Amino acid sequence: MKITKSIFGKEGNDIDKFNELDLDERSIVFYSESSVILYPYVEEIIRELQNRDQKICYLTSSKHDPILKNESKNIKVFYIGDSEIEKMKFFLRLKAKVLIMTMPDLGSYHIKRSKIFPVHYIYTFHSMNSTHMDGTNYVRTSLFRKSTLDQFDSIFCVGKYQVQEIRATEELYNLNKKNLVECGYGLLDKLIRLRSSSAQQNFLSQNNKKKVLIAPSWGKQNLLESVGIELVKILLDAGYHVTIRPHPMTIKKSPKVVKQIKEKFEKNPDFDLDTNVSSLEQLLSSYALITDWSGIGYEYAFVCERPVIYVEVLKKARNKEYEKIGLEQFEISIRDKIGEIVSIQNIENIPERIEFLYAHINDFENKIQKIRNDAIFNIGESGKVTANEIIRIINEKA
Repeated sequence: MKITKSIFGKEGNDIDKFNELDLDERSIVFYSESSVILYPYVEEIIRELQNRDQKICYLTSSKHDPILKNESKNIKVFYIGDSEIEKMKFFLRLKAKVLIMTMPDLGSYHIKRSKIFPVHYIYTFHSMNSTHMDGTNYVRTSLFRKSTLDQFDSIFCVGKYQVQEIRATEELYNLNKKNLVECGYGLLDKLIRLRSSSAQQNFLSQNNKKKVLIAPSWGKQNLLESVGIELVKILLDAGYHVTIRPHPMTIKKSPKVVKQIKEKFEKNPDFDLDTNVSSLEQLLSSYALITDWSGIGYEYAFVCERPVIYVEVLKKARNKEYEKIGLEQFEISIRDKIGEIVSIQNIENIPERIEFLYAHINDFENKIQKIRNDAIFNIGESGKVTANEIIRIINEKA
């Protein structure tokens, strides 16, 4: 799918050009923040909307957004910069029928609801995680922000567990009831399609070594910051080709950690540092995946139907009140079913566990398929379902 080239110039000029559009040209607006690129998570939705001749605007605050390198007459792309003050002014005066984004905390920081137009705000997830453990998804402990999603009108849910969690949270904290839509996960659909259409995957590097991908979450206790150097050394010494893929927020917030690992291993031909999180090649071509609490574990398991090695670092629970919800987190409930959990004290055993798990891969395939199909909405059809809902909303506002 081709997308419009950015109207690069001054940031203010891009904003002005967007504001000059007629309302029917900016009925459907997507916004991508600078730290988490939106496009990979909404590509299936955009494709389906384009197939129906819908006019789309895509706003981005990242100069590295891959959508800026493509061209199409069907979608207009605007780089609006990353100044918090300028973004606040812009969004307060936004005119659009719907705004779709993966950035939570609407109304709490620089992204405010429009003061001049009844925009319908839609949240779409950038992982398959539960909503009530990781505060980037839902409840926070702040007295003023019991929910990071409470200002949204609609939430496009990945699976039934998210619907249950959000409804339980709304009831517990007496929050506004939102329009919860059973959508699915577009990135999962794309990955499954890519895998099924490709030839037999080669899991070996150019040096004929099995490729292992380390892709952790972010935060001070994440796998990379806890034992990153030690783990890479163990795997290299065991004869694997190792790729590190840091979380975008680790690159942004902890560049020294990434630099330290790079400088330690960059001269080793069996080591790669991959900072292009929108690239799918590494995920699909990895013999094994090692992670902690990152949602990439479910993507790898559900797409490749291969087990995941989870290193047990401190649980990432930005919402300290998650236990009040009374529901076990999806990511906790399935970890030992789609892979194996290794304590951080036993990472030296990971090479042995990799060989054991992947020698018994048939034991996992059927189990992973059943968990995926039972938990996730509309596999293979999420783009169509989500596009239907967006069109329904804008038609209601006509």
